[in-house]
Amino acid sequence: MDAVRYAGALALAFAAGCAAPAPSALPGWRAGDGIPIPHWFSLKSPSGKDLLDESPSRYPHHCALWIADKVQLGDGPIVDYYHRTSERSAITPASEARWATQDDRSMFTATLRWVTDGTPVLDDERKLVFTMLEAGEYLFDLEWTLRAAYGDVSFHSDAVHYAWPYLRLHPQFSVEHGGALVDDQGRSGQAATNLRHANWVDASASIDGVTEGVAVFLPQDGEWRKFVTRDYGIIGPRRADARSGKPFVLARGESLGGRVRIFVHRGDATSGKVAARYREYVAGR
Repeated sequence: MDAVRYAGALALAFAAGCAAPAPSALPGWRAGDGIPIPHWFSLKSPSGKDLLDESPSRYPHHCALWIADKVQLGDGPIVDYYHRTSERSAITPASEARWATQDDRSMFTATLRWVTDGTPVLDDERKLVFTMLEAGEYLFDLEWTLRAAYGDVSFHSDAVHYAWPYLRLHPQFSVEHGGALVDDQGRSGQAATNLRHANWVDASASIDGVTEGVAVFLPQDGEWRKFVTRDYGIIGPRRADARSGKPFVLARGESLGGRVRIFVHRGDATSGKVAARYREYVAGR
């Protein structure tokens, strides 16, 4: 399927779903021909403003909401999928993306493959559950699994330059343009939150008299994780410390995964009750 049709499949999937979220609220999935890094764009605030930036002028390899890394299959070339440094490498659809609806939830699955010069490097499965809340707020539960199906895969990224995932915020929600960036420890701004352990990070802004924001939640599974943050508009959860910022090997047949919850809300982190929503997440709701 070509990239334009693939990106539009989301809206079509819900055209007849009376219980599904409105198409304007749903995050678009972009993958296929001409798109080296599959990603979600756009993501809208409750009032309809863009939360993410798909093609920023600063660091144009950033693409809204995405997952990528710098890896090596066996003794082959080290491939930097994150920076998209080679036109010979891409993360491509391995099968049709699928959507289904049930009550107030919409469920997405996709199978991808990381490929260089026609050689598969990693298999990649994505799962997403989109849940509408009241007043235009919503939850976006994302899980992904990378599997070393073709041989041992070495990971070569430093602590910053991999997406697990990354959210590149629209400038209007950045600190540089008057927004707020806070974490669950009460710290604010890049200087206080970057590469610090946290359970969640939230970005919010008041635009045209309306305050809205987006939070990224990490699971509580016995592992502390850090966030990369930038005042120009980045929220980037890291892997657990043992596999972040240092080389490691995923042996053939092994898998490596992650999960986050994204909460799009009205108000800032306090008035939007981000902490309460995080407690619900930890409780399995």
